[in-house]
Amino acid sequence: MNRYRLKILIAGAALLFSALGAAAQDTIKAADSINTKTTIWQRLKQDALYMGGGVIHVYTGPLRWKKDDLATLGGFAAGSAILFASDRETSSFMRRQKEDMPETLNDIGWSMGSPGYNYAITGSVYLFGVISNNEKFRKTGVLLFSSAAASGIMQTAIKNIAGRSRPDKERGAFHFSPFSSDAGDHSFPSGHAMLSFTTAYAISKQFKNPWVKAGIYTAGLITPASRVWNGAHWLSDVGVGMGLSVLVVESINKYLKAKESYTPDDKKKVSWNLTFGHERIGIVGTF
Repeated sequence: MNRYRLKILIAGAALLFSALGAAAQDTIKAADSINTKTTIWQRLKQDALYMGGGVIHVYTGPLRWKKDDLATLGGFAAGSAILFASDRETSSFMRRQKEDMPETLNDIGWSMGSPGYNYAITGSVYLFGVISNNEKFRKTGVLLFSSAAASGIMQTAIKNIAGRSRPDKERGAFHFSPFSSDAGDHSFPSGHAMLSFTTAYAISKQFKNPWVKAGIYTAGLITPASRVWNGAHWLSDVGVGMGLSVLVVESINKYLKAKESYTPDDKKKVSWNLTFGHERIGIVGTF
């Protein structure tokens, strides 16, 4: 079953990008440079420091909040309240659609939100960046790893403290058993939704083409939607989880930009282009 889900995940990603390429006939620069002055070990040590720094930056964020940040927090709380108020109706509606949903979507949704499959994608991006010393791929990998770690710690802590009952337990949308060890009481927020959308949002930030961004966002929404129609989570579980994912990625991305450590070396470079076109997809290096 695991091999089947992995094949589904790979096939789904390939179909998504092939469709975007055929429609847009676009070429997107996905990375910039090679700097031969550092060793792989030095890159790993530097990136590990920035991954840890990114996680710390997220959790120390409230110390740096200003008036605009408080306004954003207020809007987030108001939106979350609306989702909570609609949970019973939205869950009932979505669960009635389950029988009409292709099993393939369920497999893709589960795979994209599972740590094993998700980290395989993240690891591939990062290792390519480290081995080739490609600055943009390295930065993307660091952003993915640190965002996944920060959001993972966050969702695990919140769901254990909240102890919210899952929809398929039929206890209602407002049944909470704080610090419960029962997996059926770990509904809020959705870990699968947070992980999949954290990855999708972080990757989308590396592209400027709006069609590519839209395609990546759509792929990232499969997991949250599938968790709701399968009765594993309420709409507010996935909605709040996705909102937290965006906040985490934005925070770490701002931290990495401030460090200015992933910059091209114009004297010696290879321009790597992620190319989409009719019946073709690939990475092309230009010397």
